[in-house]
Amino acid sequence: MANHPSAEKRHRQSVKRAARNQGVRTRVRSSVKKARTLIESGDKAAAGDAVRLAQKTLDKAVSKGVLHRKNASRRLARLARQAFGLS
Repeated sequence: MANHPSAEKRHRQSVKRAARNQGVRTRVRSSVKKARTLIESGDKAAAGDAVRLAQKTLDKAVSKGVLHRKNASRRLARLARQAFGLS
């Protein structure tokens, strides 16, 4: 446990940020998973909408600093390749 006031504050801040980031990461995982299941089901229209929603949530996670820009880009590229049959 922290022994100095500044270290205690840093710990409090890290706990708050971890909780905030966890919610964002959960939303990202849920939207990507939903898109993947719709892609596998074969419903092109719903899959396209889900991929666009996943893109939006990934972009938000990047803007909040939860995900790295290139990590989100890679995830989105893989999703789009699955959804739209690109090689």
